[in-house]
Amino acid sequence: MASEQERKELDATAKQGETVVPGGTGGRSLEAQEHLAEGRHRGGERRKEQLGTEGYQELGHRGGETKREQIGTEGYKEMGRKGGLSTMDKSGGERAAEEGIPIDESKYKTCS
Repeated sequence: MASEQERKELDATAKQGETVVPGGTGGRSLEAQEHLAEGRHRGGERRKEQLGTEGYQELGHRGGETKREQIGTEGYKEMGRKGGLSTMDKSGGERAAEEGIPIDESKYKTCS
């Protein structure tokens, strides 16, 4: 558990709009982010219980297939390449630009 001082620092960071708790995106304070993360975790667990593990995995697989249909196979591969370059410090796009790795976003077809 974080000390009181660490919690105050995290709370200040959260109030600036940064996410300090994984799954707490959108919370405007440390406490709000903790509550959001816990609720999202519980919601996912409940859904997995309802569908069973195989059903839950199939649901995720179907989401990936839908995305591939929306942006096309080439765009999906390019997006995977870009995502594979990401680190904790930098997004895949930033790293690709820094290292001179071409990412062709024109391959992402738009859905109409």
